[in-house]
Amino acid sequence: MGAFGTPGTGRGEVGWSIVENEVRRALEKIRPAVRLDGGDIELVGVADGIVTIRLFGACDGCPMSPVTLRAGVERIIREEVPEVLRVVAVG
Repeated sequence: MGAFGTPGTGRGEVGWSIVENEVRRALEKIRPAVRLDGGDIELVGVADGIVTIRLFGACDGCPMSPVTLRAGVERIIREEVPEVLRVVAVG
């Protein structure tokens, strides 16, 4: 069992809440660029190294949003928060 009570991860509720706060800080760095394009971004959750976000405004349904997600949002979050394995968007 990991240090925080989750088998094999070393992370539990307390550990992931710290990661979630780090992800929120990274999103605040990203948000101004997303807003310049008429969109916005919301953190839905963090679980098992996967960050779930929701894109709003002009980003919702934009054909470039997958590029924004991978090349921008995911790259920056993973640089800022190494515990993050992947970022996914929900509708």
